[in-house]
Amino acid sequence: MNPLTILQDSLYFFRRNFASILTLCLPLVILEAVTKQWLAVGQNSATWQLLIGLLFYPLYTGALILFLDAKTRGEVPATRDLFATTLRMWPTFAVLTILSTLLIMAGMSLFILPGVWVMIKLVFSEYLLVLRGMGPLQAMRESFSMTRGHVVRILLCVLCVYIPLSVLEAVSYYVLPEQQSPLLSLAVDSTSSFLQLFISVVMFRLFMLIDEPARSA
Repeated sequence: MNPLTILQDSLYFFRRNFASILTLCLPLVILEAVTKQWLAVGQNSATWQLLIGLLFYPLYTGALILFLDAKTRGEVPATRDLFATTLRMWPTFAVLTILSTLLIMAGMSLFILPGVWVMIKLVFSEYLLVLRGMGPLQAMRESFSMTRGHVVRILLCVLCVYIPLSVLEAVSYYVLPEQQSPLLSLAVDSTSSFLQLFISVVMFRLFMLIDEPARSA
């Protein structure tokens, strides 16, 4: 499981299915960005950011995971079916998101590395919840188990995607005017959030590679 091979496979899949992923996720990504612009103001901006993300993130991420799984099995799922399933699991996905965020924030408060380690150890919990029907706590425990021996590989894959996207976002804010219009800001935020979904594609590929031998054993 060479990280470069995983990234190449994921990029090939993302490019081939770009239109489908765009249609599936971008509307909710834009709606999330619009809601953040509208509500995330004032002293409680960070709180609003978390709450809004909690509302939308499980919806488009859950739908994306179901789409990835269906395409892997050679199926062409209907968008309405993906969102119908995602809506049913939204409460448990939201609980998982809350618990994961709290654990990562607790790790970050103890310096950066513990937070990064927790984030890596929980990276498969969303797939286990959506695809294996596990509860939030069970998915988190199983993710800790699945990532054993793969932390460095996962970290390399995440960094290879996250660093270029972060640089691209920073450059976009640098070259754009300081007092950019709300519409321009919305476009930048939506594009950045959508491109970050590529990390989910990479982690799904890694999840399947690690999970398949375990299920066959």
